[in-house]
Amino acid sequence: MNRRYVTVDVFTERPFGGNPLAVVLDAEGLTPAQMQSIATEFNYSETTFVLPARELDHTAHVRIFTPKIEVPFAGHPNVGTAVVLAREWEANGRAPVDRFVFEEAAGLVSMRLLRDGGVVVGAELTAPERLSIGSSVSVNDAAACLSLASSDITAAVHPPQVLSVGLPFLVVEVTSREALRRSKPDLSAHERVLPPIGTDAIHAYVRGPGLGELHARNFAPLDATIEDPATGSATAAMIALLASLQPERDMEFSWRVKQGVDMGRSSLLLGRTEKRDGIVTAVHVAGHAVPIMRGELQVSP
Repeated sequence: MNRRYVTVDVFTERPFGGNPLAVVLDAEGLTPAQMQSIATEFNYSETTFVLPARELDHTAHVRIFTPKIEVPFAGHPNVGTAVVLAREWEANGRAPVDRFVFEEAAGLVSMRLLRDGGVVVGAELTAPERLSIGSSVSVNDAAACLSLASSDITAAVHPPQVLSVGLPFLVVEVTSREALRRSKPDLSAHERVLPPIGTDAIHAYVRGPGLGELHARNFAPLDATIEDPATGSATAAMIALLASLQPERDMEFSWRVKQGVDMGRSSLLLGRTEKRDGIVTAVHVAGHAVPIMRGELQVSP
């Protein structure tokens, strides 16, 4: 049976920017091994597989695979899948809706659809988990992972530490935009530092000149992605931490995160954090997605 797929570039408004994603629409009946093989064939940072929802009031069951493993949650796969699925449904005569709910291994992911002239052009996700903070590493180890000097890393606000709202990353603040530009993954340091603390990726960022503006890069060579152009799940964890460290006990705050610039795939991620009684209660990440290709996969039974 042939399986339909659509590819989109996510967290961008122009083709060939942002983060590419493949969405396999007719995934029912595929085995996990077949899904993994298809994801490896596309060789994007992630590929999603859309299955019937297990509960009537949910939209779909979505599985997410990197070229090497299945992951419980990710950012740009949710945004891209929501845009593809909404456009497919409406092209087939289904009534427009404002929200989707995806069933994923990390939990339920609520999606708010974004429209321009009635056409779905993007989506905003709500992270399935509240912020959890894991292990910290030394400034020296963080610098080694990024091929930087220790002086390029700052721990003034928080140490280099593992953060998650559904998928864990080592999140590191660097001292300057120039240090971020010079960052590149050191595979031997990744192999030594990351698996023992429960992650395979590092998310480096620096504060921009504007309020709530951040610049970021994400490296995951252990998961066959040397650099990710836009990482919504890491962005969500990062802004959740930064919101939690702000002195206000009750606040809503907006963030603009630029990623992918240094690898030629400029991306823009729009974040929102909600904080009540000193606790970050919700984290949202939004962006646009642009359809690029569609076709069929020939999958043997």
